[in-house]
Amino acid sequence: MHQDAKFWNRVAARYAKAKIGDMPSYERKLEVTRSYFTPDMEVFEIGCGTGSTALLHAPHVKHIRATDISEEMIAIARTKAEAEGVTNVSFEVAAIDDLDVPNESQDMVMAHSILHLLENRQAVIQRCYDMLKPGGLMVTSTACLKDGLGWVRFLLPLMRLVRFAPSVVKFFSAAELEKEFTDAGFSVAYKWQPGPKKALFMVLRKPE
Repeated sequence: MHQDAKFWNRVAARYAKAKIGDMPSYERKLEVTRSYFTPDMEVFEIGCGTGSTALLHAPHVKHIRATDISEEMIAIARTKAEAEGVTNVSFEVAAIDDLDVPNESQDMVMAHSILHLLENRQAVIQRCYDMLKPGGLMVTSTACLKDGLGWVRFLLPLMRLVRFAPSVVKFFSAAELEKEFTDAGFSVAYKWQPGPKKALFMVLRKPE
């Protein structure tokens, strides 16, 4: 089991009930993402949580393969998909390192609220680049904690002690993250930050 799977299993039910903090920004991100969709798209999602975003996007694409390290999160996602009658999203318990995804097989990769929780972020970005078809897209929304939220670093030991934080939380700036994408070969197609200390939303494109 992945080192933080136990944490996410434990908080899954509470996570599923939590309301989105900034709904207008979330809806804008959904809208922008959909502007890049085509009905024949194969989409891969890393860190899908309880599946909310994948299920909202499902009507607009051919298929979404959504993954998460938490069995409990995936169980909730599958229940929601069944209740909503969504059949073109497959939910899997897996870390990206453990998945067999052929190179140049995906039209889009989504990675929301996950990159700052990865030990090997640069390797994952490169893996996403490799699995995309030429001209494929990576869509991310990422907390760049180095930009005005560095103080969180000092709270983490206490938060972990009371089991309120996972073991891996990485601190980097929006500029550093963007450089990691361009170093991997991506170009920036769209970039938006709703405000200071808000997650950075990006659409990255692999060259044709």
